Amino acid sequence: MKRRPEIPHEIEDFRDERWCREGTRQIETVFDAERFIEHAGFASCMTDSRRPGASLYVAVCGRRDAVMPRNVQKDPEASLTWTLKDEILQRGHVYYAKLTRGKATFLAPRMIPHFHAIWGMRRSEEPRRLSRNAQRILKVLRTEWEMATADLRDESGVKNRHAFTKALDELQAAMIVVPSAVFYQPKFTYIWTLGVGRFPDALRRRTNRDTALREIARCFLTGAGLTIPGELARVTGLSRPEAGRGNRALVAEGYASMLSPGMYRLTAMPTLESDRTLNVESELLLT
Repeated sequence: MKRRPEIPHEIEDFRDERWCREGTRQIETVFDAERFIEHAGFASCMTDSRRPGASLYVAVCGRRDAVMPRNVQKDPEASLTWTLKDEILQRGHVYYAKLTRGKATFLAPRMIPHFHAIWGMRRSEEPRRLSRNAQRILKVLRTEWEMATADLRDESGVKNRHAFTKALDELQAAMIVVPSAVFYQPKFTYIWTLGVGRFPDALRRRTNRDTALREIARCFLTGAGLTIPGELARVTGLSRPEAGRGNRALVAEGYASMLSPGMYRLTAMPTLESDRTLNVESELLLT
């Protein structure tokens, strides 16, 4: 079995700073969380140190070795992450849904067109690419615009829970449907809506696939400092050939340098001062 290259210590330190994996940058409020996502570009919700990439849970923990406990209900850091997730989706400044491989993901608004160019779906393609159950759910939402889980299941006629969840995951992965709110009383339920209703400009903006691959690769490399073979594909859900295309486009413009096949590094690491400027700009965008 081929051994995966180790991440150099200076790169891990760089990631600690960029992905809030240190106590001084720990995420505590929804405003901190939104700034973190805007800065990172995209981040997972509940993944821990066993998976690469920016993670809200790891940022809440404020340490690079954070591991999700088995009993998450009693874990204060997991509970805070879940609470922040609820607040984020309710505020509607950041895109949230189960995207590639069913992974709950946050997207900064600037990254929505690029992710949509890769995983989104034109309306003309829906009859061919969406399952029958997904089309039935979508038809109801396009009429009602917003609906709670139980009501949507009844109206769509997809009453089997497993089939309904699978169809909703399919619509989220295609960046068509998103959760817009969550309620716990009188019973737990999500409110579902069309993504284009929350992010109309970003989801209607057209970009070609090569540009999207390059910008997704840029976004990851800016936070990671260096990417090892297969890492970008693992984090984003891109195929390895497409992840390579994105990274090589960065090399062509001088933004990155290729150290060896599949290993790319930022040509110039951002300074601490530029990071502070980015944080200020992000705060202004999100207030």
